[in-house]
Amino acid sequence: MLSAFGRAFRTPDLRKKILFTLAIMGLFRLGSVMPAPGVNYHAVHACITATKSSSIYGLINLFSGGALLQLSVFALGIMPYITSSIIIQLLVVVIPRLERLKEQGQGGQAKLTQYTRYLTIALAILQSTGIVALARGSSPRLFNGACTKPILYSESVFRIAVLVVVMTAGTAVIMWLGELITDRGIGNGMSLLIFTSIASRFPSQGSQILQTKGATTFALVVLLGLVIITLIVFMEQGQRRIPVQYAKRMIGRRMYGGTATYIPLKVNQAGVIPVIFSSSLLYLPQLLAQVWSSNKGFNNFVANYFVRGDSWSYIAAYGLLTIFFTYFYVAITFNPVEVSDNMRKYGGFIPGIRPGRPTAEYLEYVLSRITLPGALYLTAIAVLPIIALAFLPGSSAGASQSFPFGGTSVLILVGVGLDTSKQIESQLMLRNYEGFLR
Repeated sequence: MLSAFGRAFRTPDLRKKILFTLAIMGLFRLGSVMPAPGVNYHAVHACITATKSSSIYGLINLFSGGALLQLSVFALGIMPYITSSIIIQLLVVVIPRLERLKEQGQGGQAKLTQYTRYLTIALAILQSTGIVALARGSSPRLFNGACTKPILYSESVFRIAVLVVVMTAGTAVIMWLGELITDRGIGNGMSLLIFTSIASRFPSQGSQILQTKGATTFALVVLLGLVIITLIVFMEQGQRRIPVQYAKRMIGRRMYGGTATYIPLKVNQAGVIPVIFSSSLLYLPQLLAQVWSSNKGFNNFVANYFVRGDSWSYIAAYGLLTIFFTYFYVAITFNPVEVSDNMRKYGGFIPGIRPGRPTAEYLEYVLSRITLPGALYLTAIAVLPIIALAFLPGSSAGASQSFPFGGTSVLILVGVGLDTSKQIESQLMLRNYEGFLR
């Protein structure tokens, strides 16, 4: 990977793309630390320091690079776009009109992208309104009661409306920056912005562990992180290749087909989506506990079983939800019947398997077999760091919430890193072929 980056910097046009990408990532980080108008930054900093454990908005705060709890211009980060993309992807399966748009090729995909943008703005308005409402008052609920100072200079309707508009506009700017990277830079823009947000939190979290738990715990955390990264790289590259043979066909005076290829079914077919779904769903009880603050029994139940990272009920719920969402997401994103019909349409078949329904059943059988180790792998990546840090020497009940090598974080970092390095290598290979042909 490092040699590929070195050769890319020696290529003038690739060097321009990489520097452009780094400049956009730097601009994104600048907006993540720039306070929104009407926010008392010193009070916010004091509230963050007083907050001992992460709030129920930890997932959004993770994807915003810590910008959410700072109430910056880019406070919402990329999370509204992720949510809207997932919603549109799920709706394509259940709404025939959206499914037809997907089948129309580039034009239909552009229309779906436009719908995703509209939904992102709508979600940004809702989320920014909710966050500003939680930030109001002398004891903002955004920091779980740990803050006793008002963090908004004024709570007039005009000031709150300006704050909501600025945060929503920040989300639109983030979408634009991501599309700029995709068009003029290297890699997928949205993925690289998520990569930037997550990676920016590693130094502060590492120094916090070093200061509060000592060098021994810090060394164990780093060692565990390296083991997790190695395992993720190994599993992300794993795939089951199903051979496909295409029959020869006579079109006009030419013979076509007769080639052999394969269908790559990844062990982790679902990616990081199941971990995001399960993490989001586990925040729901804490959110309900804040809404029903008068119900002491429900609040005590949630505090005992769904807040503490070292609780076995929390760990078991996290693991079971991850396994369920892995099977669910694979089932809605990979359609064996559609793949079988496309193969038959172009004269393809799996050796030893009859085309049509037997091929679909065989693909479904193979997919179900490799989804199990993929689901167990995602569960292990998500749960083992929580268990490890909860029982490390000197750790506390809320320590697992600040673990820098959590499942969601490392899966995204490694996945984006591998994808970006592959794109750089493909660009280098293309230029080598061009030089050879010239």
